[in-house]
Amino acid sequence: MNVIFMGTPDYAQKILENLIEKENINVTAVYTQPDKPVGRKRVLTPSSVKVTAQNNNIRVIQPDRLRDEDVVAQLLEIPCDYIVVAAYGQILPKSILEYAPCINLHASILPKLRGASPIQQVLLDGEKRTGVTAMLMDVGLDTGDILKIEDISISDDEMVESLFNRLTDIAVNLTVDVLENFSSYIPKKQDDKSSTHCKKITKADGEIEFDNAVSLYNKYRAFTPWPGIYLSSGLKLKKIVLENREGSYIPGKILKIEKDSIIIGCLSGSIRIFRVQAPSKKEVDILSYINGKRLNLADILS
Repeated sequence: MNVIFMGTPDYAQKILENLIEKENINVTAVYTQPDKPVGRKRVLTPSSVKVTAQNNNIRVIQPDRLRDEDVVAQLLEIPCDYIVVAAYGQILPKSILEYAPCINLHASILPKLRGASPIQQVLLDGEKRTGVTAMLMDVGLDTGDILKIEDISISDDEMVESLFNRLTDIAVNLTVDVLENFSSYIPKKQDDKSSTHCKKITKADGEIEFDNAVSLYNKYRAFTPWPGIYLSSGLKLKKIVLENREGSYIPGKILKIEKDSIIIGCLSGSIRIFRVQAPSKKEVDILSYINGKRLNLADILS
């Protein structure tokens, strides 16, 4: 079968790799976002999807706008039985959706968490389960009919990188399953009344206060390594654990100083901090930091 693939981040790259390896699947073209400037020197850098496609001599197309007439006309000339979309980053116009079945792999149990950051959001919400949904795309954002869902449990201390990797493995296998058995699946409409949405993560989302220890820890799980979590002073909390869900304390108060960590009070609950990083400084253990700042028991970390 001929497949056009659309995707951009590492999540999509793993799916593309698996498609390329299948003898019964021919990837005729890859669509990915334009190269982006990275780092202080703003060096134009290709997506991992582009690199994989080029390494396998697959045609790469990087339109600024997939909706442009010339871009659509170009795509409609490419041999295609299916279009597979995984975190591509653009909405497909109706003309492309009608060209071939467009299968999207979305990293949530739809209709929950439609949108740009479902893996982070499920951790922010403290959910116990998530999954990957294979769906037929329509003109809406993650609103198409569901083909199949694979779900998994989430531990209380699971970090976003671990969850990302597990969901990627599911998406890799689910993609091939749906392509090879497409005719056996009966599309099921989503319940729009049960839908929730998640927005694109920005650096500003990482700023935290010592208000609710559980919410703070969930931010740490969702935002490590990027954008990280940090106080208004710019101090980054690099390694923490949830100490206690109960109790009410002065926000930021040092409750205990132990041999490798300190316990900080929140309005609700407390957290244990092991490592921090001050602005423009190297990451250090928390005891070195508070000693340098001459902070003691009952002082406020800010």
